Amino acid sequence: MRPSTRVDGTEPSGRTDAEEDEDVLVEAFAAGVFQTNCYVVAPGPGESCVVVDPGQDAEEGLREVIARHRLSPVAVLLTHGHLDHMWSVTPVGDGDDIPAWIHPEDRSMLADPLAGVGPMGAQLAAMYPGLEFREPRHVRTLDDGADLELAGLRLSVDHTPGHTRGSVVFRSATEDDRPFLLAGDTLFQGGIGRTDLPGGSMDEMMASLRDKILSLPDDTAVLPGHGPMTTVGQERDTNPFVQGLSHAPGRHL
Repeated sequence: MRPSTRVDGTEPSGRTDAEEDEDVLVEAFAAGVFQTNCYVVAPGPGESCVVVDPGQDAEEGLREVIARHRLSPVAVLLTHGHLDHMWSVTPVGDGDDIPAWIHPEDRSMLADPLAGVGPMGAQLAAMYPGLEFREPRHVRTLDDGADLELAGLRLSVDHTPGHTRGSVVFRSATEDDRPFLLAGDTLFQGGIGRTDLPGGSMDEMMASLRDKILSLPDDTAVLPGHGPMTTVGQERDTNPFVQGLSHAPGRHL
């Protein structure tokens, strides 16, 4: 379990940053064999929260985070439908009787996520005999440009196809206006999401990166689906996959 994530990139000390700074609480842990970052986001301890991308075996980690910070989940948000990000969405959502939000282009993967990973699906089925998935009881769809008001937070939705047809990112900010981005598998530190699985497109990925992410301020903290946190500015300067991409200046400024 990693400590609470500060959106300025520094590590917390002593109590969690949310408790020390009275700022947005963002806690992450890597779930399952895929080491998918599952995020819990709340205005602070003792508040409502949203869960982002509950991957394989995420329930235990979520229970620990939620209990430690005295949180009450109100929604599950999915950046896309790949099974390493949605593995636990049904037990988490149905267990707390809360809705799961996903882009309509990826909704079919809630019930059949193996179809979204191509030939790997047969391998995973062999590794996990009897593996079955079903949609959560309550599913709501995400639209490009939507502003969600959940758990006392405002989260803006950007559709970023490329990794999957229904990939999205969520933009928000701390109380002192430090922007952060829940990026799923669109952008990583030093990399981008793969585009060779069903529904993937390198052309769409490049357009999403250029128009939806590189247009953000350089100090935007990027909280990716795998690996460590980074910033838009760091990736603009050092990520070989986005070098040379132009962007639409000021789109989100």
